[in-house]
Amino acid sequence: MTAAKLTALVDLDGTLTDPYPGISASILYALEKLDRPAADELALRAAIGPPLEGSFAAMLDGDAILAKVALGHYRERFGTIGLYENTVFDGIPEALSNLRDSGVQMFLASSKPRVFCERILDHFDLTRFFAVVHGSELDGRHSDKSELIGHILSVEAIDPERCVMIGDRRYDIEGARSNGIKVAAVGWGYGTGEEFDLFPPDVIVPEVTDLAPAVLRLLG
Repeated sequence: MTAAKLTALVDLDGTLTDPYPGISASILYALEKLDRPAADELALRAAIGPPLEGSFAAMLDGDAILAKVALGHYRERFGTIGLYENTVFDGIPEALSNLRDSGVQMFLASSKPRVFCERILDHFDLTRFFAVVHGSELDGRHSDKSELIGHILSVEAIDPERCVMIGDRRYDIEGARSNGIKVAAVGWGYGTGEEFDLFPPDVIVPEVTDLAPAVLRLLG
């Protein structure tokens, strides 16, 4: 019987790229379109990782209907300009190459809409490292990380015992835990030390150069 493949599910925002300029500017654009006060930097940084509609609801006094309108305005700007206001963290292509060369198959696992993920990965020449790109749909399906990871494990027939989630926020950790897979939290993203204390990963990876060795140890 053939052993199951070693697999890594990889987050996008805050893990592979720093999307803050494009996301923050697009959020501010949406709030301005609604004639609402600008969000502060703390709120803008906290919006990187979780489903954006919920972040808008928090900024709009819990108004779920207005949050949907805000998300539409956000996508007007993000889908044409914001997704390219983004940079790949130094060393990421080399880290992904090391994982691939070590026999690890990789799937993108992002709460961001899949159509945006595909364009971002293509733009930065990262698509070549991934077997399949998985993200949410524009109608909101699979925006919850636990649901998304469960979907990927099912449709790709992945053995949870030979799989690691790589991400930077509590949502990656909670999603991995709820699906019985290990998780490596990266130290260069938008998760905080306090966040990782409350939602402990299996390992915190301090630098990009440490990523491939840390993941291979977890998969070993």
